[in-house]
Amino acid sequence: MKKEKVHFFDRPGSLKKVLRVFFIFLVILFIVDPFIHKHPFFNFDGYPSFYGSFGLVACVFLVLAAKYILRPIVMRREDYYDD
Repeated sequence: MKKEKVHFFDRPGSLKKVLRVFFIFLVILFIVDPFIHKHPFFNFDGYPSFYGSFGLVACVFLVLAAKYILRPIVMRREDYYDD
């Protein structure tokens, strides 16, 4: 019998390695961000990490809007297809 090939994410410690690399990369970007020359259109978008913060706030807003505004509109009763 052939042994199944063990893939990278099937190993127990692989996710920790990926997350460690991700967070190291995130810290490097956070440190380098103030030294990158930007051409802001408005005064507020020249602040360090503005686009990351804006993206986080927008993502949280979209999740909350989908949960509390759109879900009640789209949701059907549990026995909707049984009728």
